[in-house]
Amino acid sequence: QVQLVESGGGLVQAGGSLRLSCAASGSIFSINAMTWYRQAPGKQRELAASITSGGSTNYADSVKGRFTISRDNAKNTVYLQMSSLKPEDTAVYYCNARTRPTRNYWGQGTQVTVSS
Repeated sequence: QVQLVESGGGLVQAGGSLRLSCAASGSIFSINAMTWYRQAPGKQRELAASITSGGSTNYADSVKGRFTISRDNAKNTVYLQMSSLKPEDTAVYYCNARTRPTRNYWGQGTQVTVSS
């Protein structure tokens, strides 16, 4: 079992920055990748950024150059640094952990609202 707790969401003006955190606990040794997903009102959940246990990263085209995913292994925490935020970045952001064998764990979500 893996438990995930997100924090760092909030209200920010367009052009501003926020940093999301996702703290993992439990069977963290089994985590293969950590991913930030987001879901805007009326839309499907989509991948924003991911990082593997080997450190490889992947970003949605819509956030490339503006978002950076990173991790602190000592704190068992993954971060999503979001800059140059746009109103279309408004969504609930969810942290996901994928383990070996394959199981998916989700955090409770954190709201990010970008005002124009």
